[in-house]
Amino acid sequence: MPTYRVDLAYDGTDFHGYAKNRNVRTVQGEVEAALETMFGHPIDSVCAGRTDAGVHARHQVISFSSDVSMDTDRIHRSLTAMLGPEIVALDAIVVPDEFSARFSATMRSYRYRVLTSSKPDPLRRFTTWHQPFDLDIDAMNRAAFHLIGEHDFASFCRQAPNRTSVRTVLGASWVRVDDVCELRVSARAFCQQMVRSITGLGVEVGRGRLGADAVPGIIEARDRNASPQIAPPLGLVLWEVAFD
Repeated sequence: MPTYRVDLAYDGTDFHGYAKNRNVRTVQGEVEAALETMFGHPIDSVCAGRTDAGVHARHQVISFSSDVSMDTDRIHRSLTAMLGPEIVALDAIVVPDEFSARFSATMRSYRYRVLTSSKPDPLRRFTTWHQPFDLDIDAMNRAAFHLIGEHDFASFCRQAPNRTSVRTVLGASWVRVDDVCELRVSARAFCQQMVRSITGLGVEVGRGRLGADAVPGIIEARDRNASPQIAPPLGLVLWEVAFD
């Protein structure tokens, strides 16, 4: 029974997140419905990272097994033909049976774009979070530095019973590109809403409403109410997934 890996990109604007959910349109639901049409039987897939409603992906990875063998070029061409341009299959390959898009991934990288202009840009309304303020990116980077390493990120995550909120952040920094401040953060794994919470914290620091030196105390609090705000989903992109 071959196991397949498919690399995807998608615009999450009109989806209720990645994961299947009854009676709403999701990325996984659309992809698995297309795969069922192609393979002739239901497909259960796993992904490298579940994105929330409105979140985009430049590089998402899924894996699944089927007792039907299919040419990988046909898989990625057919998926794109059926689902594009919202969802595009970048590649498809056969992988070892033990491969899992979720458990074999060693790093996930996200980017979040904050538009810092006096007026909103209607052409970027689904890909940036508009903030009509000048942001102190140096202070934002000082704050981000405190997040690097292994910490309990309970203050930055939606509570999930019986699941740990300890994560290892491999890198976190802010970069200014013209009128956009972009968060670039990578970790072995993230908990739900973690990147959006980190973004919200960074904006508060950038506006001068919170000091960068307050971040260690927020981490130590392990309390969701200690983090000042959560950014909306629309500026967030799953940027890259890495495997050994």
